[in-house]
Amino acid sequence: MDEQNFNNNNFGTDSFGNNGNGGENPADNSTHSEYGAGTWHETRPSYESKPEYGYTWQEQVRPTEPARETASVTKPAKAKKEKNKSHFFPKLCAAMAFGLAFGACAAGSFYAINTYVIKEEPKAIETNTDVEELQKSVAELQSALASSSNKNSTVINTAAVSDVTSVVDKVMPSMVAITNKGEYSVSDWFGRRYTQDTESYGSGIIIGESDTEYFIATNNHVIADNKSLSVLFVDETTADAYVKGYDSSMDISVIAVAKDNLTAETKSAIKVATLGDSDSLKIGEAAIAIGNALGYGQSVTTGVVSALGRDITIDGTTYSNLIQTSAAINPGNSGGALLNINGEVVGINSSKAGDSQIDNMGFAIPISSVKDILKEFSDRETRNKVDAESKGYLGIGGNDSYDVTMLGYPAGVYVSKVYEGSPAEAAGIYMGDVITKVEGQSVKTISELSGFLDYYKVGETVTLTVTRNVNGELKELTLDVVLGDKNAIVEQP
Repeated sequence: MDEQNFNNNNFGTDSFGNNGNGGENPADNSTHSEYGAGTWHETRPSYESKPEYGYTWQEQVRPTEPARETASVTKPAKAKKEKNKSHFFPKLCAAMAFGLAFGACAAGSFYAINTYVIKEEPKAIETNTDVEELQKSVAELQSALASSSNKNSTVINTAAVSDVTSVVDKVMPSMVAITNKGEYSVSDWFGRRYTQDTESYGSGIIIGESDTEYFIATNNHVIADNKSLSVLFVDETTADAYVKGYDSSMDISVIAVAKDNLTAETKSAIKVATLGDSDSLKIGEAAIAIGNALGYGQSVTTGVVSALGRDITIDGTTYSNLIQTSAAINPGNSGGALLNINGEVVGINSSKAGDSQIDNMGFAIPISSVKDILKEFSDRETRNKVDAESKGYLGIGGNDSYDVTMLGYPAGVYVSKVYEGSPAEAAGIYMGDVITKVEGQSVKTISELSGFLDYYKVGETVTLTVTRNVNGELKELTLDVVLGDKNAIVEQP
């Protein structure tokens, strides 16, 4: 707002009718609108009618009185002001009278409430006799409750604690802690690559045995990218383990420990778990989770079955038909057991499928959905890792296929290079192919493929499943590759 508008809008003629000045204007002898604009005039009267006053013109030096008499002609405006003032005091008196009346009523109300309502209750228990009668009634009520319900309630609570304790005592010999030692490849700012040693922890369940081995179920991500695996049993003894089979799409695997590597005391301390029926679970049913939480050793958490048939997607992979539980499943609990109140394994816990930012929300793989594949892995021929000099060589350069899955390719290993004269070239593998399975087991990363080949020697044959773009159409092919000797093949840059 500029200065001109400010003057016009606030002090202009529209507000007071006196050419823009608020208050009195000595120039035109007008006053503020409170007295009525233009109604007060200090006019000089005509003195031609001298006989009315009995004076001569020369004798009248200051016509003070006539000016006052003329001014009195405009006294109605002044009378209006006095009239307004005369109404103020009655209104003030009325307001004060109303306030006094309201205060008196309020005081009377508070007094009545305080006298007849608030203070009435203390009067009822002021005497010692009334207090004693009240205490007697309370004692009788407590006695009646104790005789009718407290006994049963105590039995039920004790039974519930006893059930969980007995379940833990029963199944703990079937639980193991798993340590995965591996290597992680990193690059520095100058592009130089080097490896760092890694160590991760998980859990497992002894699900079976043969004459020579104990079979342990766990999650695939627990044993992925390992250079070595070790298992800690209930009696605190450890033994080396090896992979029997895995399925990364289901996040399930089976590892084994040779019985020859265990003492008689350890064999007598451990036992095979009882697998239950996860298809018969009901929402609200009690659930007990056991696992090697954070690598500190076996721990127990309890909850209920919160939901069934959950589907979640993690890193582009969808895990279906999972059990959701309120029992805490923390890192390290993966691969451990989710048990019912009878101590039967109804699920394999997976912290990978959970969300660390959300409490009371864990997931487990239903045991009924993986029983067949666990048996298949357990029945496979046991393969031990071969030394680096004997390891079979495929002869490709590859990357994880996550970047091409948006084009419709399945997850697997994208072949970015095929070395000349390599076993891969001889088998008919081309650049652009995506390797999805090795010996029927899915692979999603180059590290998984390399880890699988750690168990095969030079000259052995492996069956690869690849996806190839043929004239704009994706087709799945099966190729047999005879692994070669890396030292006999020169890799091109």
